[in-house]
Amino acid sequence: MALWNNDLPPLPEGTVLHDSCYGPGEETDIAECREFCKAHDISYHVIDVRKAYQEEVLAYFKAEYRAGRTPNPCIRCNRFVKFGALLAGIEQMGIEYDYFCTGHYAKVVRGDESLASSFGESASSAPEGKERPVQIAVAMDATKDQAYFLYRIPSSVLEKVRFPLASMTKKEVFAFARERNLTAADRGESQDFIPSEYLDYLFSDQPSVPGDIIDLDGHVLGRHRGIEHYTIGQRRGLGVSAKEPLYVAAIDKEKNLVVLGKDEDLKCSALIADDMVWPGNYDPQTAFDAFVKIRLAAKPVEARIEPYLPQEGEHFNGNAYRVTFKEAQRAVAPGQSVVFYRDGVTSGGGIIAKSISC
Repeated sequence: MALWNNDLPPLPEGTVLHDSCYGPGEETDIAECREFCKAHDISYHVIDVRKAYQEEVLAYFKAEYRAGRTPNPCIRCNRFVKFGALLAGIEQMGIEYDYFCTGHYAKVVRGDESLASSFGESASSAPEGKERPVQIAVAMDATKDQAYFLYRIPSSVLEKVRFPLASMTKKEVFAFARERNLTAADRGESQDFIPSEYLDYLFSDQPSVPGDIIDLDGHVLGRHRGIEHYTIGQRRGLGVSAKEPLYVAAIDKEKNLVVLGKDEDLKCSALIADDMVWPGNYDPQTAFDAFVKIRLAAKPVEARIEPYLPQEGEHFNGNAYRVTFKEAQRAVAPGQSVVFYRDGVTSGGGIIAKSISC
């Protein structure tokens, strides 16, 4: 999967880049893969997905930050590039395959009952509810589980997807590779979607618009260098001195403000999500209980999920849902994904549109 567009400037000599999905290190990755496949008599093909990555991931990433939101580029990439443009490119080459396998830590499962019945008698009677589509479930290694990253992959695509590492721990995978003298056993993991050293350059296509940094009472505390450089919950790099730690509590795009608060000010009782996705495209349109995650590193927490009727002046992308936490959650960031889990299986999710403070 060729993403790198060779469009980032050279860095000062001696700079050590973090390994990332998008960067000059891709050329080395491709060369190593080609050599490995040649040594093991495996057909090797490179699919050019650069255009899709620029449009669906990089452009999206910049637009979301400039809108005062916190995007998740990995989720976007999985949906439109890795499980989208890449598979389309394979088909365009005329290559037929039985299964598409990746190294994600996740499982593909199929429920024993129809979707509608799993949501109860009040669930929508839409025909999709009669089906038992393929769904994503969490992997055995909970510390590396990536089901959160994959929740937007359509069930129709998942029918031919397999995750061979689902029942293995990360430690077992590396041991497996070392036993077979695979060079991959000595490689580090990708940490970012783009090297952090290039983030400023990524946003250099448009001038940043500085503005005020204020507290929750409206007092001006300092100046920010453009809202695209900040995210909810951020503490470092604010350039503001205070008697106690302050964090980004809100970002107001319309007024070009970054709002700071104390740690307790970041707690939220609920959120509103839109741009929803559901297994088999079945929207239950009813209330239900589930565990939810509001970011990859977050611990799943109990919540009540129910359809949300927009209030005057509110606009959402498709049907919106309210997620009410059993226990308040910290730093709920618009733009991130909230994913629903029932019995360890993802049963839907959406993009956080707004947070509701305690």
